[in-house]
Amino acid sequence: MTRLSTHDAIIIGAGPAGTTVALTLARRGWAVAIVEKSVFPRRKVCGEFLSASNLALLDQLEIADAWRANAGPEIRRVGLFSGETCVEAPMPRSKDGPPAKDGRREKKDGFGRALGRDIFDCLLLQAARSAGVEIFQPCRAVAIDQDGEAQWVRIQAGNETMMLRAPVIVAAHGSWEPGPLPSQLGKTNRPSDLFGFKAHFTGSSLAPDLMPLLVFPGGYGGMVSADHGRLSISCCIRRDMLARLRKHPRQQSHLSAAEAVSRHLMESCWGVRDALESADADGPWLAAGPIRPGIRSCYERDIFRVGNAAGESHPVIAEGISMALQSGWLLACELACAPGGCAGREIAGRRYEAAWKSLFSTRVYAAAALAGIALSPGSATWMAAIVRNFPQALTLGAQLSGKTKPVPGFV
Repeated sequence: MTRLSTHDAIIIGAGPAGTTVALTLARRGWAVAIVEKSVFPRRKVCGEFLSASNLALLDQLEIADAWRANAGPEIRRVGLFSGETCVEAPMPRSKDGPPAKDGRREKKDGFGRALGRDIFDCLLLQAARSAGVEIFQPCRAVAIDQDGEAQWVRIQAGNETMMLRAPVIVAAHGSWEPGPLPSQLGKTNRPSDLFGFKAHFTGSSLAPDLMPLLVFPGGYGGMVSADHGRLSISCCIRRDMLARLRKHPRQQSHLSAAEAVSRHLMESCWGVRDALESADADGPWLAAGPIRPGIRSCYERDIFRVGNAAGESHPVIAEGISMALQSGWLLACELACAPGGCAGREIAGRRYEAAWKSLFSTRVYAAAALAGIALSPGSATWMAAIVRNFPQALTLGAQLSGKTKPVPGFV
């Protein structure tokens, strides 16, 4: 039997971007549904660092106190680990904290921190549920069909099919996984494709306030101290390099992708090897991809896009969660004040796309330039030489990546 349900907005995906849209609209009186294919808590391939400039937004979403209670230590230094090079510099401080109750700005939350997605996503989704959002989980959206002023979203949970109807459809399903929806990207297979890997460790010797960039042949990554004593390490590596690494010359069978990446990191970055020398893995390595850096249409075929579905920077700048949260906030603000009907959605779509590009274009292009340098053959050597002589380049890079840029509406 097919269930029918009607809403003002349907959000496909319960990551930070989609849940921010849902939560913000629900608190403004909208009837909102979220469709999420995974069971929570779930681990994700993600760097897990969140810049301090987002704290005012988390306060608005009413999860900031829980985030502060769970997140790891403040990250006050940025670094570079490449070969034998281990260089560090100050992390730029966010200019102001969120408004205090008396309206003045508090000098707090000046530095970002990291929180595992297995915890962070649950905090957001619970807040959305408390705000009245109807959550369909685990359910997969398999089709979107136009129906006059509204659209039907067909979702499946096991053998059960449900139909959800709403005028506003938001694609928050990311960009890495192909699928049947018109908002999902097609599959590609190129030697230069980047695959993402991520793992947690306990007992690491990495300084708790340091977040180093990792540069190694064929890829780049980062490490950060996250919640509950966990170290989060994530990286991207080219498809062709990964294939080469898996062909271990002293073994009859290929290495697993995780074994190949872990070994490559330890051999290519002495700082990683030192940090993990006495550490223990906290769960298996995760893999995903290929990643899809670039700017896409924010509103197309009557579907809004947020998070990685709208566009993403190379993870080299550690701004993925920030961009997800902020894109969700931008869209919710435009939808909440737009008139109804197709004309209203067109207006909201145009305004949202302009706001998205204004806020994120610089960091997307800066990340692409930095990733291009990191991935160029032999670049690690001269990049390390520059940073050794000019450590302040690391601080400047953190500023260009948007670490201190305030979220619109919270200035």
